[in-house]
Amino acid sequence: MAPDTIDFLADSTNRHLAYGPEIAARTAPLYERVKTVIPAIEWPVFAPYIDAINRLKRTRNAVILAHNYQTPEIFHGVADITGDSLVLAREAAKVDADIILLCGVQFMAETAKLMNPQKTVLIPDLEAGCSLAASITGADVRLLKQRYPGVPVVCYVNSSAEVKAESDICCTSANAVQIVESFGAERVIMLPDEYLAKNTAAQTSVEIIAWHGKCEVHERFSAEDIRAYRAATPGIIVLAHPECPPEVVAAADFTGSTAAMADYVGRNRPARVVLVTECSMSDNVAAAHPDIEFVRPCNLCPHMKRITLPKILDALESRRYEVTVDPAIAARARQSVERMIQASR
Repeated sequence: MAPDTIDFLADSTNRHLAYGPEIAARTAPLYERVKTVIPAIEWPVFAPYIDAINRLKRTRNAVILAHNYQTPEIFHGVADITGDSLVLAREAAKVDADIILLCGVQFMAETAKLMNPQKTVLIPDLEAGCSLAASITGADVRLLKQRYPGVPVVCYVNSSAEVKAESDICCTSANAVQIVESFGAERVIMLPDEYLAKNTAAQTSVEIIAWHGKCEVHERFSAEDIRAYRAATPGIIVLAHPECPPEVVAAADFTGSTAAMADYVGRNRPARVVLVTECSMSDNVAAAHPDIEFVRPCNLCPHMKRITLPKILDALESRRYEVTVDPAIAARARQSVERMIQASR
């Protein structure tokens, strides 16, 4: 057996994949994309998995979707479609493949399944959850609707299918203001992210009734952090995610979704920039802009980091773990997502 021959039926989480000249040659163009964020000494560890995954997904007729918070070796190495929650929701509806493998967290994989009920949707780790999604249940939404009868419910896409099913429409951080105003109502319920709701309320005259969920990554940032970045790096441009506390948003130069932050960097090309969000996002944007200095606060999402190359390979080999949604929930949840996509066009 040649050194770079891959036994796809072996247990990828327990085997060593050899790095040889053929794999080096096949993966060289991919390393060019990430050489500024992945040290050369690490590439021989990643490359055999990247090569195996990219070959196996073709034989399986699989497509890999990866969120912006995935690590660079996944984001740039094996993903076919990348983006924020809105992009992944839109693109999941267009996928022409037998298998969709979602490199992200559980609610994203559920959304992909909602948009592709006849396809096999896999997630490499069932424990890849989300503090926001865990902060609210469908029963909680029903109680809110009883307390505020007739008030529209806007559900952040970072939520379970059950919660989506109880909502009128979904939103993402990229389109929250647009969605809130689309009802023409005096007030709406917006859940589950309290900070996103407060930051959205600051941009609209619509009264927003918020839930008290928070992202365990973004809630750790403070206005004091922003002042420290500016003191340490004069002239730095601060970009913040709207899941951050309002005082962080107020102290930033720009606030937007992960896609909006990446667009800002590409369009404005600041000499020095800090992305106040999950730290792999900075690595992925920096790989495309090696001439820009990135300050990297490293608040990691422990759930996103459960997704690894060995787990991705194992998921493709074994067709696990398959994501399912109760049909009684799926139709209503899908409607909420479809309304969001239609309203965002």
